[in-house]
Amino acid sequence: MIGNGVRSFVINPPVNLAAFCRARRAFRNNRGFSLTEIITAIGVFSILAMIGIPRYWAAQPGLRLNGGARQVLGKLMWMRSQAVEENTTYVAIFPTNHSLKIFNDTNANGIADLLEWTETIDIGVNYPDVQLSWSGINPTFNGRGTAAGSTIITLSNSSGSKTVTLNRTGNVKIN
Repeated sequence: MIGNGVRSFVINPPVNLAAFCRARRAFRNNRGFSLTEIITAIGVFSILAMIGIPRYWAAQPGLRLNGGARQVLGKLMWMRSQAVEENTTYVAIFPTNHSLKIFNDTNANGIADLLEWTETIDIGVNYPDVQLSWSGINPTFNGRGTAAGSTIITLSNSSGSKTVTLNRTGNVKIN
């Protein structure tokens, strides 16, 4: 209080008036990107796309071949585990160059009979350009998990080929 009951307040100016004014102008003038910045960003993105997209498409056949080989490997390993679990014989045959038919051969005649469980896997659904061929006997697993003989399954497409090998001990691998 000063004198006769009148209150007086002192207003302190901002500590750094110049910095405050610069910051205020910077926020007030923030209107987005300039046309030059946008065109530069589009140019950089298009150059990266011109390099990346052809490489992506070139890698696809090899990835499909690997996927097909892994699908065949997985089904053969599943056959082995089912044969051991059920103590029975499982057989795979190749009806076409892109499909695999698995069946539970309960009477051990090597033919899918009417009452035997069967499953047909068409790898052409997920991997349309992959072709199958095989040499040796049909992949057959008995109740001990061993195979009746050696089999080589070759998968091929425009990128090359992969082989899935099955040996007499029941070991399955991709080469």
